[in-house]
Amino acid sequence: MAASTTLPAPMPLSAEHKQKTRQRIVECARELFNRRGFEEVSIDEIMQHAGLTRGGFYNHFKAKEDLYAEAISTFMHIDPAEHWKGIRFDPSARGEAFARQVIEAYLSTAHLEDIENQCPMIALPSDTARAGPRVRQAYRCLVENMVSMLEHGLDTGADSSARQRSLAVTALCVGGMVLARTVDNPAFADEVRRAARNLALELIGSSSD
Repeated sequence: MAASTTLPAPMPLSAEHKQKTRQRIVECARELFNRRGFEEVSIDEIMQHAGLTRGGFYNHFKAKEDLYAEAISTFMHIDPAEHWKGIRFDPSARGEAFARQVIEAYLSTAHLEDIENQCPMIALPSDTARAGPRVRQAYRCLVENMVSMLEHGLDTGADSSARQRSLAVTALCVGGMVLARTVDNPAFADEVRRAARNLALELIGSSSD
């Protein structure tokens, strides 16, 4: 009688592998959400786009809204120079030079044309307004992060207007890109983008060219 053969138990996945898988899901979700919004994208589509099965989703997230919140948050860690052609971004820059490059990257033609990697503040404001507390908190944190970056660049220690100017520049950047993305005339869209850029640069005391 032949001896029975016991198959070895599968090796557990490493923490590094799980983290990379989670990142892949988040990146794919962000691309799809940016293209079509929260309601129009299913978990099945996200997992298929990531090359994974639906069952694997619940190893990382409890619900689609949890993934949505994380996808919004990841934009804070994007390097503009890696995503948008022609953009130079030096994270070690200080003062007005740092604030200027934030504006130049955000209000660039490359950002305007990149649907998948666009900032969620541009792509998803309506979705976020209808979402639950966790998503709205993630969106708020993204806004606060941009304001903080600009304020850090403008605050010289004696400038009491740095906070107000940072808030105004953030509103110009996001609002300008929302309008430029929405209108159906490319020339008008570019005019809107450039006007927002020029005024934002004036607000930080930097000349436009």
